[in-house]
Amino acid sequence: MVKDVQWFVGIDWATRSHCVCLLDAEGRPAGQRDFAHGGAGLTELCDWLVEKTKAAPGQIAVAIETPHGPVVEMLLEHGFMVFAINPKQLDRFRDRFTVAGAKDDRRDAHVLGSSLRTDCAAFRQLAADNPVVIELREWSRMAEELQQERTRLANRLRQQLWRYYPQAAKLTDDVADDWFLALWQKVPTPDSAAKASDKAIARILSAYRIRRLDAATVLKTLRETPLLVAPGTTEAACVHIRSLAARLRLVNQQIKEAQHSLDRLCAKLEEQESPAGQNPEQCDVAILRSWPGIGRIVLATLLVEATEPLRRRDYHALRALAGVAPVTRQSGKQRFVIRRLACNRRLQSAVHHWSRGALQYDAAARRRYDALRQRGHGHARALRGVGDRLLFALCATLKHQTPYDADHNSAKISAAG
Repeated sequence: MVKDVQWFVGIDWATRSHCVCLLDAEGRPAGQRDFAHGGAGLTELCDWLVEKTKAAPGQIAVAIETPHGPVVEMLLEHGFMVFAINPKQLDRFRDRFTVAGAKDDRRDAHVLGSSLRTDCAAFRQLAADNPVVIELREWSRMAEELQQERTRLANRLRQQLWRYYPQAAKLTDDVADDWFLALWQKVPTPDSAAKASDKAIARILSAYRIRRLDAATVLKTLRETPLLVAPGTTEAACVHIRSLAARLRLVNQQIKEAQHSLDRLCAKLEEQESPAGQNPEQCDVAILRSWPGIGRIVLATLLVEATEPLRRRDYHALRALAGVAPVTRQSGKQRFVIRRLACNRRLQSAVHHWSRGALQYDAAARRRYDALRQRGHGHARALRGVGDRLLFALCATLKHQTPYDADHNSAKISAAG
């Protein structure tokens, strides 16, 4: 991979400046400088490396901890070979250079460059991502952040209702829904509910297409015996809920925008992967979409968090990154297997939900789950086992460029188990 490389660079990145150490093929330091973070500073870094080495960017290997960000993008754009390493592994490499535990930016930059020269197998080579994947990754992470923010705001709203208006929360499990916010705005207190008309409530239910409730049921619930609260409590809670409702409406709108963007970008990525004359079902996005349990969120997460393993059809890297590959610890006569904690949390969550959904639609996944439960494994452990088998079969379908087939993949998953 780096047979023709004669120069090795270690970059200890930071917020304001980046410490760079340049080493030759024998590991001797050839230069060390700090470069400010910014367009001018990073351009100066690239020019300095080329000028100092008198070599083409493709003959210079750069080691860095983070696998993404402006520093990595600038180096890849200029044609340098960029390699990333986990910070925990770098900490172990640092012990080879000092046993006293000393640490500073210059030492870390030197350790990165030297380790890349001697232990290239521990590093992962980076490549520029598809622009659509970069945009999809941002929308996917934004959608998750927005959903978390919605849950936090909903919990706070429910707490305020508990203070003075608990009967309102009985109408729905999701107090952050737009229809409930509109209903609360119309009848924010038990006193206003006593005066509200059936027609006013019916108009709100009709506008938001709520059919499981009618106006009479809603008013009957809201007119239950109210709490006796101290003077001012109702007014204070209403002020707080009004603020929460405004933010929830905005978050709900942004979540819808994020969902539309995820669909649009996945479709755009599918179009790019379908060259002229190829069956649309043979592209990766279409194959992923064909699997039961993979919806909008899981599809986007798999595409952006496991881009390289999916592209290489690397099952072992994929299962480790998703946290379904167990970790074996053996020393002498002791040997035990534990759950993998070092993984991509977003990808781990996506595979968990994929496995949970597959239990409802895939007979092979259900049989695998039941077999693991019969062995005495818990629910979460059994789902990880199902996810492991699903990833194995997914990589097989990607290698053969065939969409999901229930009968074929049932046999494949059973054979893998």
